[in-house]
Amino acid sequence: MTAYDVIVLAGGAAKRLGGADKPGVRVGGRALLDRVLAACDGAARTVVVGDRRATVRPVVWTREVPQGGGPLAALGAGLKLTTAQCVLVLSADLPFLGPGTVDALLAAAGEPGREGALCTDPDGRDQPLVAAYRAEPLRRELALIAAEYGSLAGLPLRILTAELELARIDAGPDAAFDCDTWGDIAAARARIREHGAVLDEWITSVKNELGIELDVDTGVLLDLARDAAHGVARPAAPLTTFLVGYAAARASAGAGPDEAVAAVAEASRKATALALRWEAESAESAGQGGDAAGGPAGGAKPDAGREGTGTS
Repeated sequence: MTAYDVIVLAGGAAKRLGGADKPGVRVGGRALLDRVLAACDGAARTVVVGDRRATVRPVVWTREVPQGGGPLAALGAGLKLTTAQCVLVLSADLPFLGPGTVDALLAAAGEPGREGALCTDPDGRDQPLVAAYRAEPLRRELALIAAEYGSLAGLPLRILTAELELARIDAGPDAAFDCDTWGDIAAARARIREHGAVLDEWITSVKNELGIELDVDTGVLLDLARDAAHGVARPAAPLTTFLVGYAAARASAGAGPDEAVAAVAEASRKATALALRWEAESAESAGQGGDAAGGPAGGAKPDAGREGTGTS
């Protein structure tokens, strides 16, 4: 992967949000800024231009001069604190930005003859704050703009992008979705609860909240929960998945992420096999009819009261 630094612009006035602290507004239980930081956690250095706050991972803080001087001034301030040859530049209000888009931008920015790459929205508009730039031409153009206008404050980003050879990336409808209004916030909150996205969003949020970086196969865990609920009893599903996690943690204590993933898979395999054995016993008992419980086919057996345990 291309080595890169990232600059996140988080110092806007958020006028269309009534002056609310936009980077701190939560979508899916996570602050917008934290969601952006999670998408680019492979950066060598992360610079956030804005007011200091608690964040999901360590960052370097700075402010544009003057404060409120606009995105170009903020970009200039952040760039002073980076050293990588490629710089990812993001706004702090991108709830659906993912690592895939980051990788695509970095790859396109590294193509011969390119000085960077940016996303386009579904209407074909450039999004210069969902972009990757080569540091040298970026520094050059910012210096030329500052010399021509006397300052970077108050200037639009299009002055910069018009001078660079940029690739355009169509990253789909979500990657460049930004939250400028409360309507945008409401739409983002509704979207993460849609059927096709809610589980991934929830699992990501839980791992973020608990400080877990383990990338497990959620499908395996869901299958395990289904088998436990069906073959044993509904309350067995959450309890079993908890016990699998506990067992995997013990088995992989002191090991790396790969060993932890393997431990989860092995614990899930064993628990699933056990749940299927329970289900098979239930089916076998049901197939024996009344005889298993001492019905018309025979007298009651001494342990008949326990044979049906776990079948329903």
